[in-house]
Amino acid sequence: MQVTNRLLALDVMRGITIAGMILVNNPGSWGHIFTPLEHASWNGLTPTDLVFPFFMFIMGVSTYFSLRKYDFRFSSDAVWKILRRTLVIFGIGLAIGWFGLLCRTTLNFGNTEMTFSERLMHGLMPFDKIRALGVMQRLALSYCGASLLILLIDQKKVLYVAGGILIAYLVVLLVGNGFDLSENNVINVVDRALFGVNHIYKDVLPDGSSIAFDPEGLLSTLPCLAHVLLGFYVGKIINSVQDNGQRIQQIFIFGTILLFAGFLLSYGCPINKKVWSPSFVMVTCGLGSLLLSLLIWLIDIKGYARWSHFFESFGINPLFMYVLGAFLSILLSTIPVSLSPEVLTIKGFVYNDLLLSWLPDLWASLVYAILFVLLNWSIGHILYRKQLYIKI
Repeated sequence: MQVTNRLLALDVMRGITIAGMILVNNPGSWGHIFTPLEHASWNGLTPTDLVFPFFMFIMGVSTYFSLRKYDFRFSSDAVWKILRRTLVIFGIGLAIGWFGLLCRTTLNFGNTEMTFSERLMHGLMPFDKIRALGVMQRLALSYCGASLLILLIDQKKVLYVAGGILIAYLVVLLVGNGFDLSENNVINVVDRALFGVNHIYKDVLPDGSSIAFDPEGLLSTLPCLAHVLLGFYVGKIINSVQDNGQRIQQIFIFGTILLFAGFLLSYGCPINKKVWSPSFVMVTCGLGSLLLSLLIWLIDIKGYARWSHFFESFGINPLFMYVLGAFLSILLSTIPVSLSPEVLTIKGFVYNDLLLSWLPDLWASLVYAILFVLLNWSIGHILYRKQLYIKI
């Protein structure tokens, strides 16, 4: 039985989630996606709905080892590190949104009503419509809130605090129409009051109309703190149990309890990613724990690691790889390769002219997403081979 404190399975799971996030965020066409690669329209759960919460769960696991050097005590050094990292991650999230608006405005050569200079000036300052929150911003706020809680509470009470957060949030959802996709939803009310409609994500209703509803809203970030705390508890198990067999057993039991409890809770509290419902937290953390225990058994105990090398290139620089994917996606979707007879971007050329010429719509869209993942992997693999670690 292998006994180790360093688990390759953690890097691999990080890599799987980042590769998955890049894959589902970059289909060739949003109108042609295989069902498992789509988010649930409202209540429910698809494989795609697992990638973001899995990454947040692993972030919680990593937070244990990050804060261990401070002995989990509240200190100026620990707080400064947390706040500094929070500001950097949050700022990068805003930069991604700004860069996307800049490129879509400036490189929109189909807009003949404005000159390139006018589009450039308008794109450089799109502050009237930039989205306030997003994936990176949610990661930043979740990391910050959970880490500060960890420094302030007794480590033995982590699960109680996580449970208290989920119970309080459930009450808010039940009282505030939290399971309705409408303007009366308390999550929507809070975001509109704080940020305004122009700075909130626009969701599409089943009838084709749109509504300003942010799936990474501020209020719905509250249960994400519990999400990170549950991951933190698994990190505590990994650190305190030296034998990998015992580690698997305890993580598996913990995950199974969370999974079944979450499904039972879903009868009164629907599993819903867009509101990050308590049942969603429990089910995804449960599944994340089970996946981690499986990977530990496969990789760190049985030594079946050759298949996982691909994901290590994503896992050693996870946030950098996600940000890289976001910027590359923006560039490929906006840089034109032809202006006549109509504007054709790099993505449009690859998908429409190359892939659709010999593949059906759904398969062409999937192949484009896979090719995009491989493009990102090629850059990440260079960093992996050179052992370059870009910390964010």
